[in-house]
Amino acid sequence: MNTESILLDKLEKISAILSENYTDNQHVGVLSGISGIALFQFYYAKFTENDAHADVGVDMISTVIEKINQGYSFPTFCTGIAGAGWTIELLDDEGFIDVDSDELLADLDEYLSSAIIQMGEKDKFYDFLHGTIGIGFYFFKRYQNTKSETLKDAYKVKLLELIASLKRTAIEEDDMLKWETSFSNNTKVIGANLSLSHGMASIINFLSRLLGYDDFEDEVKPLLEKATQFILSYENTDSSCSSSFPSWIYEGMEKNGQERLAWCYGDLGIGLTLFRVGRALKNDMITEKGMKTVEHSCKRRDLEEAKVKDNGLCHGTFGMVQIYNYMYKETKKEIFRETSNFWMEQGIDMAVHEDGYVGYKQWFGGEDQGWRKEINLLEGIAGIGLSIISYLAPFDTKWDECLLIS
Repeated sequence: MNTESILLDKLEKISAILSENYTDNQHVGVLSGISGIALFQFYYAKFTENDAHADVGVDMISTVIEKINQGYSFPTFCTGIAGAGWTIELLDDEGFIDVDSDELLADLDEYLSSAIIQMGEKDKFYDFLHGTIGIGFYFFKRYQNTKSETLKDAYKVKLLELIASLKRTAIEEDDMLKWETSFSNNTKVIGANLSLSHGMASIINFLSRLLGYDDFEDEVKPLLEKATQFILSYENTDSSCSSSFPSWIYEGMEKNGQERLAWCYGDLGIGLTLFRVGRALKNDMITEKGMKTVEHSCKRRDLEEAKVKDNGLCHGTFGMVQIYNYMYKETKKEIFRETSNFWMEQGIDMAVHEDGYVGYKQWFGGEDQGWRKEINLLEGIAGIGLSIISYLAPFDTKWDECLLIS
């Protein structure tokens, strides 16, 4: 079979596997929960022009709402309520469902606001997947979409409070800003995480989206400019090295290290974000730096050197396909399309797990490292399927906004 036939076959099988297994997932969030799995079914329905798949998606979203009504209370974007609410908003944006979000979601605001306060002021936990930036991302979606001026003003206040929290906890050095966090749970090392999944790239990516609104511009712009300059100041100037930026900045760090090639950590997330930030600031130098960072990564084609072990969106081949495909659409530079095609072929070739889902398993590290089957969006076949749809579809898709891509 040719590439398209192989991918179409995978999509059909992924849809069936997700339909049969989604109730095994106990969470509601977009990246690790049922709402992200539902996204696949709605986009697959549009792609195939078969509403039966959307009906399955509706069942999934109904399950999510039922879980929340029954007391599910985890707040985060990745796993919990903020991600579920964001998904419902996106589905409404895309015309997949027709709901009154002001009535359905507004009751969640107080709980999510308290979660932001606890995470931000007490723990300074600005993580996108599991902390305040992810919940703020949900509030920003509500700010954009609400039909109530009263609610819009309330979301404005919540977002300004989050910006003020970022400002209070930022560390300023040489007219640049950074936010520090623990290197890991097992060490006392403190540093600046630059990643898109958990670190400063996600913060400036988020702030760049707020910059486009008059309600936030005066507060956001100085933070955005100074934090971006901090990241840029750590660019690796040795062109012989594969990585343009480190993932962490901390005392005693190894310079010119080799970072992984992935959405979560390394040059792809940082370069993509700099490209977006430069556009938001109308700064051609930063935009160009972001594009060149992603372009430099196109040279990395060896799986071992790039530290590529699996295929999920987070740290595998299909996350790379999504980013390179996005950069091609935005720039029309042929190198991005060619690199997207390369990693798609790698993704097909790596479907070797006979006991996996359509040949795929997720690699997880730690003490119990090994392979496991996974269906969610971030690391499993729901995300792989969405990336394939974006790769093949004649229409634009917005789902990867949940990864801070589009």
